[in-house]
Amino acid sequence: DEMATEGYTHPEYLVDVAWLDAHKGDANLVIVDCDPDAAYNRGHIPGAVVVPDNFEKDPNTGRVHLMSPEQFKAMCESLGIGDDSLVIAYDNSQSNYAARLWWALNTYGHANVKVLNGGWSSWIAEGKGVGLERTSAASGTTFTPNRDESLLVKVDDLKEACELGDSVIWDVRSDGEWDGSASRGNKRAGHIPGAIHLEWFNVMDRTTHRFKSAEEIRRMLSAAGITPEKKVYAY
Repeated sequence: DEMATEGYTHPEYLVDVAWLDAHKGDANLVIVDCDPDAAYNRGHIPGAVVVPDNFEKDPNTGRVHLMSPEQFKAMCESLGIGDDSLVIAYDNSQSNYAARLWWALNTYGHANVKVLNGGWSSWIAEGKGVGLERTSAASGTTFTPNRDESLLVKVDDLKEACELGDSVIWDVRSDGEWDGSASRGNKRAGHIPGAIHLEWFNVMDRTTHRFKSAEEIRRMLSAAGITPEKKVYAY
């Protein structure tokens, strides 16, 4: 609904449950469940395909690193995502994984992707249908990866940003990762010097899994010093 995204700079990055329910049968629409396979198997949006558990990663590194262009192309085509597809990404994880797919697709030149605001939680809360059968992806699609390096930041660029007054480094990780009390498998604990800490889920409504209002998010970011005139690097 328009009121829910009023004030957002890019409301077109989101869709709501009512829109998806009305359009879920559209040609060239691919609904992607971004949660782990086990969650998908317990129930999903009818017609949704599921990101394979090796999404974005080398088999040994978790859902952290982007696939190579060849791997990403193969994954998209296995899900029925082609160059003309409108992709709707969702999860039951406050859009954490859905946003990663949104970012990965944009990084590979496919901007025709949106996140379901509220995800699975809102879909169920609004009484929509549940799929239990595994969806067979459309075959014969062609995905052309065009990697956009401007959506990535390299270590040297981040080091330089630490010294610049017009930049802000936003650490979106947990409190334990920030203060070094929980390494979560990282070789080094703690945070980048000068970074601002605001864990990612603070911009989400924990009950509905929807993004908070634009006004509330803007107020929160401004209080943390994350403001529009600055170049923002997130990790």
